[in-house]
Amino acid sequence: MRKTVSLITASLIVLLFTVMPLSAQSPQREQEQTKWIEDSLIEMKTIKVGMTRADLLKVFDTEGGLSTGLNRTYVYRKCPLIKVDVEFQPVGRPARDAKGRVTLKEADEDVIEKISRPYLDWTVMD
Repeated sequence: MRKTVSLITASLIVLLFTVMPLSAQSPQREQEQTKWIEDSLIEMKTIKVGMTRADLLKVFDTEGGLSTGLNRTYVYRKCPLIKVDVEFQPVGRPARDAKGRVTLKEADEDVIEKISRPYLDWTVMD
């Protein structure tokens, strides 16, 4: 009986010393994660209406799913779960073809006409 109590006590002490450092690291880890998100939002906010698709592609990448050459969802390069929806004004070509369909063609010179706030969503695969 005495051995069992000693064994349980020793196990609890080991468990206590194992859990204490983990809980002490938690606030620091949370601060690091918050800082990463803050830095990421600052970087994403550098992309503004009037900039080009080439500017956008320095911070974001294209995502799969339905899109046109003038309306597409982009994902943040450092975390593909963070997204923005972007509308463009074409440069050097018409927005619609001869049949009135929105062009599928994309160019680095296209100008951002509208950009959503960043949001979270699952990855879309084609």
